[in-house]
Amino acid sequence: MADAKVIPFGGEEPRSKRKGKRTGRARTNRVSSLAPVPPQRDVDQAAAAEPEQPAAGDGSARGREPAAAQEGGWDRKLAHGLSFLRRRITGEYEVDEFGYDEELTDQVLMSALRPFYEKYFRVEVKGIENIPEKGAALVVANHSGTLPVDGLMLQVAVHDHHPADRHIRMLAADLVFMLPGVNEVSRKLGHTLACAEDAQQLLERGEVVGVMPEGFKGIGKPFSERYKLQRFGRGGFVSTALRAGAPIVPCSIVGAEEIYPMLGNSRTVARLLGIPYFPLTPAWPWLGPLGLVPLPTKWTIQFGEPIPTDGYPAEAADDPMLMFNLTDQVRETIQHTLYKLLVQRRSVFF
Repeated sequence: MADAKVIPFGGEEPRSKRKGKRTGRARTNRVSSLAPVPPQRDVDQAAAAEPEQPAAGDGSARGREPAAAQEGGWDRKLAHGLSFLRRRITGEYEVDEFGYDEELTDQVLMSALRPFYEKYFRVEVKGIENIPEKGAALVVANHSGTLPVDGLMLQVAVHDHHPADRHIRMLAADLVFMLPGVNEVSRKLGHTLACAEDAQQLLERGEVVGVMPEGFKGIGKPFSERYKLQRFGRGGFVSTALRAGAPIVPCSIVGAEEIYPMLGNSRTVARLLGIPYFPLTPAWPWLGPLGLVPLPTKWTIQFGEPIPTDGYPAEAADDPMLMFNLTDQVRETIQHTLYKLLVQRRSVFF
């Protein structure tokens, strides 16, 4: 990706779930006009002696909703699932020119990633409001972890926590789109090639775009250099943001460095396989497939204050000194935040 047109970037139900209507109603007992009316004192005493019963249909009993509401919820879910399957089978769904399938992402792919995000890595998100509620933005994050799990967790963070329900379109290395199966899933998730043309087009459409400029240098660095940012390429992401007038949002991710501690790199095997590096970790390749299970580290993702770019003239995108200064500013912001988060962290796993 060293051509002139390629940026060295490197790298269920819908979320607004509707609650079912409660169908149960409280019953009222009528006193027959023919029956003798007891004295009020006897009525009060009987009421005081009899324990209070929850009204029929009231879900407050033991914190459960009535059976009718539960059945209605499952009916809705089943109908929703069948409708989704019908659209997939008949082809009645839309993808954009990059292959992004929003419906599949929202209802299936995010649901598959969410347990890792919420239960396994227990990701804590800070500063999500720094991503604008509308319009273009370029999120620039550090890259680490041997396998690109951090990009997926970053995508879930924006998808699930942004107050305006925004999505982030991640830019990925060309190797991602050369792997069978991975290519198709990445396209469906909204990932696209880390090149100037694709990034520019997405930003001009007002999308939130995510990039990890360290690329393979960051994700494949040894464990001894954890949380030390590598070089941010030639600043291609800054040029793209300047041309689109999009703010740059620095993003710092803590926790990904330790999921696969990379103790060595077999360059010979990497050359034979045609990949940038072949990691050697305490578990891989010694334990076989079990070595691919990441360690359950505790993650923090923090979004910094946006750096505006719309105040620069049009020719600023071709100014190498300005690009260098902005690139260095973004890099230093991310590095400083990483150190700050590491000081605040109690433990790698808690």
